[in-house]
Amino acid sequence: MRRIRIGIDTGGTFTDVVAVDEGSGEIVTTKTPSTPADPAEGFMTGVRKVLGLLNADRDEVSSVSHGTTVATNQLLEDRIGDLGFITTEGFEFLLEIARQSVPDGYGNSYFWVKPPRIVPVHRVRAVGGRLSHTGEELRPFDREGAAEIARWFRDQGIDTIGVCFLHSYANAAHELAMREVLRSEHPGAVVSLSCEVLREYREYERSVTTLVDAAVKPTMIRYLGNIGSELGTFYVMKSNGGVLSAEEVVHQPITTVLSGPAAGALGAALVANTAGAGSVITLDGGGTSTDVAVVIDGEPALTTEGSIGRFPSKIPMIDIVTVGAGGGSIAWISPEGTLKVGPGSAGADPGPLCYGRGGTEVTVTDAHAYLGRIPPHLLGGEVPLDVGAARAGVEGLAARLGLTPERTAAGILEISAFNQANAIRQVTVKRGLDVRDYPMVAFGGSGPLLACRLLDILGLPAAIIPVNPGNLSAFGLLTVDVKNDYVQTLVTTELDLGGVLADLENLARRALIREGFAEETHGLVRSADLRYFGQAFEVRVGAPDGPVDEAFRSQVAGRFHDEHERLYGYCYRDDPRHTVEWVNVRVSGIGPIRRPELTELPETRSAGRAAGYRSVCFDEAAWRDTPVYRRTDLSRGDLIDGPAIIEEYGSTLPLHPGFSAETDAYGNLVIRQIGAIE
Repeated sequence: MRRIRIGIDTGGTFTDVVAVDEGSGEIVTTKTPSTPADPAEGFMTGVRKVLGLLNADRDEVSSVSHGTTVATNQLLEDRIGDLGFITTEGFEFLLEIARQSVPDGYGNSYFWVKPPRIVPVHRVRAVGGRLSHTGEELRPFDREGAAEIARWFRDQGIDTIGVCFLHSYANAAHELAMREVLRSEHPGAVVSLSCEVLREYREYERSVTTLVDAAVKPTMIRYLGNIGSELGTFYVMKSNGGVLSAEEVVHQPITTVLSGPAAGALGAALVANTAGAGSVITLDGGGTSTDVAVVIDGEPALTTEGSIGRFPSKIPMIDIVTVGAGGGSIAWISPEGTLKVGPGSAGADPGPLCYGRGGTEVTVTDAHAYLGRIPPHLLGGEVPLDVGAARAGVEGLAARLGLTPERTAAGILEISAFNQANAIRQVTVKRGLDVRDYPMVAFGGSGPLLACRLLDILGLPAAIIPVNPGNLSAFGLLTVDVKNDYVQTLVTTELDLGGVLADLENLARRALIREGFAEETHGLVRSADLRYFGQAFEVRVGAPDGPVDEAFRSQVAGRFHDEHERLYGYCYRDDPRHTVEWVNVRVSGIGPIRRPELTELPETRSAGRAAGYRSVCFDEAAWRDTPVYRRTDLSRGDLIDGPAIIEEYGSTLPLHPGFSAETDAYGNLVIRQIGAIE
């Protein structure tokens, strides 16, 4: 029987699908409109569509890997629901105290108000009992008081509860006891424990991360239950760059909050490696937003200091910056009379004006359609566009601004390009990286549309447009290993770490065995968070395999000194007055999954003839007949100079005057400014 693996990325506008036949190596791609009201409907439509292209049956599907925005959208839209919080007696106002964090700097702090609590104070209850920071029990758990609290939540109809007791990262006993009480007194409750979500210190962040996990858990349980039962092995993409089976991920749904963007960054990293670029910027342009990340030596940068909407999250995630600059981003006029673009989006329903589904506002896609930079249809003709509606909308907006329609449309795209450029600066310049050193992998349905302009704005050396860029996130899902992360806070200068690391590695091994991986295939990756004694925050570095001895400690400390100097310009390597403090140790358990193979194209060249011509505006009011190429007609080594349009099923590349695009050995289009030094 054939074995078919499928990757599905559900975006705001389209659901992208890639399938690979593991026997023949054949890869097929397709798209279908997303269904925001019920994402599972678009998901199953995509499965049926791609299986039809392969002439395969559903029972031939060996596994499905899924990138989902269900949890992300719930948090971004602030749909938290009636959430309850149980904490340690005396810490009822933990969420109110929060952190002294002023997002816009101290110059604006006078006007800053802390965001609303994720749980209002009247739905917070506290239980007696106390642990020390080492996990020692100072006061016993108040089981009778806990039972009374559980009954109160039950009687109030509050069925989703987060539990975070002081210092439970060091000793989980009290939280586990609280769960048993809830199971007994309130069996219908969905519960998240901080000792299982984030076994790490800093009580506010651990509490909010646990409550976010609880908030999205009922939604994810319903969603994954609706679609997972009809397929083979079902994996869900996690924010940390790995996948996990649906059966496991429902117990830690917060790990999926950057599911789709993480897959795209990993797919782009694979493309970059095959193209000979180990370090790149990745730009994933979708219908609602654009996600950017940086890949260093083949690995996307990771962080535990992220947030989703207004909620801080300490889970490991690929370091991604998102900006509301997608194809559906709405152009609008500010009260001061200036043109703005985003972050509001027309999304998939009703979508841009040119979709003809009732949209009423001009979007970035409408500007592209007006200027002729995209074809009068999407998905190879499956989605016809109403260019007349886009034209009328742009002309109406231009009249209100007192500008020509061409200048208005070009201005919309210019603002969108600068929004994307600023997001790229966030992951490069802000982190001490020179943006001019990194090529850019641009993908997603709208990712290639502004690639030439971004090269010009940022001085990037090149842009790489992969094969089927609109489906790269879905393809990335087929390249991802199973991965789970475990952490334990220590906060100590006493370096007895062997037992802690062994415990974490045992947890990782047991999880991989549950996922069906033989022990000899397990990969275990260690890391540690260190700081100089007295510092408030720490630096993460990799830790070697092998015994935890003096050589191990010395090597990790050396890496910490090196990284601290790289980040901050100094270190105390040779100053014994500054002791190195170990804060957290971490272990990632990795189960390898077979990746699709990217094959080189033959050495033959095509004639590179245009399939036709279309009137396109690249410069203000300068319309010209522009050659239109089908990407499927291009061969290895073909070189096209702009102005030109290169079209394919899921995306379009407007090649501006002064730029060239060359097809490399793997079919990627490599864009450079004409005359630029490689």
